[in-house]
Amino acid sequence: MRHRRLTILAAAIVAASLGTAGCSSSGGAATNANGTVIVTFWQQKFEDYQQKWFKENVDKFNASQTKVKVNYLVVPADTWAQKLKAAQAAGTQPDVATTNYGGIGSGVASGQFAALDGLMPPAAFTDVKDNVKSFVTIKDKHYAYPMLVEPSTVLYYRTDLAKAAGLDPTNPPKTWDDLVTWATKLTAGKVKGMTIASVAADLGWSSWGLQYNACGRLPLSTDWSKAQATDPCYTKLFTLYQTLFQKGLMPTTPKVGYADASPYGQGEVAMMADGSWAIGQLKTSFPAMIAKTAVAPFPSIDGDPSRTTATLGGWSLTVDSKSKAKQQAADFISYLLAGDPATMAGFFKLSGFSKFTVRTSVDQALSTDKDATSDPFMKIVADKIVPNGKAEPSYPFDVSLAFGTAIESAMKGKADVATAQQSANTAIDRVIQQQHLAGTNAGS
Repeated sequence: MRHRRLTILAAAIVAASLGTAGCSSSGGAATNANGTVIVTFWQQKFEDYQQKWFKENVDKFNASQTKVKVNYLVVPADTWAQKLKAAQAAGTQPDVATTNYGGIGSGVASGQFAALDGLMPPAAFTDVKDNVKSFVTIKDKHYAYPMLVEPSTVLYYRTDLAKAAGLDPTNPPKTWDDLVTWATKLTAGKVKGMTIASVAADLGWSSWGLQYNACGRLPLSTDWSKAQATDPCYTKLFTLYQTLFQKGLMPTTPKVGYADASPYGQGEVAMMADGSWAIGQLKTSFPAMIAKTAVAPFPSIDGDPSRTTATLGGWSLTVDSKSKAKQQAADFISYLLAGDPATMAGFFKLSGFSKFTVRTSVDQALSTDKDATSDPFMKIVADKIVPNGKAEPSYPFDVSLAFGTAIESAMKGKADVATAQQSANTAIDRVIQQQHLAGTNAGS
């Protein structure tokens, strides 16, 4: 989501704090004078409509219960890590909490989360899409229930400008070479052909999907014991960014970061690489641009549409391993995220279809919804991007920052591609050594 992307470094710190707090003592859930079990639920603050949706559905759950009550607390993102860590130290941590996918592995490794198998019905996980199941599964056990996914990389393009440039707007670029051709033809006057990340912090995470596209994996070994950033398969990825920047096909002094769709919305660029959350920003802030915009999967290195071009960020709900109300907490998650498909379908409608379902049954519910079926973007993202997406990496963001720093240096001519790749390799190996990462990948 756009909110989280703008604070990606803070999110990495949050995940780390979750992972180091698993050995804290626990107070568990309380029981009131009427014998009602109190389940505490902490939600990290997102867009306003999300707080409204959570509050309404917590209230509905509470109204449906006689012996369980959920106490709901919204915690600002900038205080989340500190507040949660303090609660864990005091043994007052929440029974249920929002957890991003990247934080699940470290949380499981430190004993932070309870396995949901046996607490939730097996059918709840059968309903989850195959490529998303792995996001919440460690060694064949489910430690979270997914809520949504947001592809990190979608190609947005101006159909009117494409047509004026002699391009076919119904046949968007399929390969990276095609993308450069389109960007070249669409660069005219004050309008650049496209915008894409160009600073290390943004490049670090926004390129994850393209790293998978180039090499089928990320630039370190599966067991996190050594860097693999010098592999030749990454050379064309570095070259793509370098070409777009050095040929003047993109803004060289961007005013905003990758997650912000303003340059596209204001007509400064003809194409944009951005996450699915940009759909919501365009609909809200630049509605006149919607009729002129089409979306497509970001081009693949070789044109193969089945290869990953986007990682799928998003959120899940977890149950604390030291909760004394695990079953009641899991029952709440079952009701909210795994229950009536209409509940989650309503959430995606509120999002302006800028976030995407993880459940087959919710897809089916949306397939009969007029607003969903008439949306100009939803079907393409849901059918052509989400199914090929992979999880965001769970390793420390320092690894990603090292890779992003190297891409930026090649883009801006501070180093040639080979030197930049070697710099990335050296920096990642340093992170592995300093943070003792070798052998710590919970998913390996």
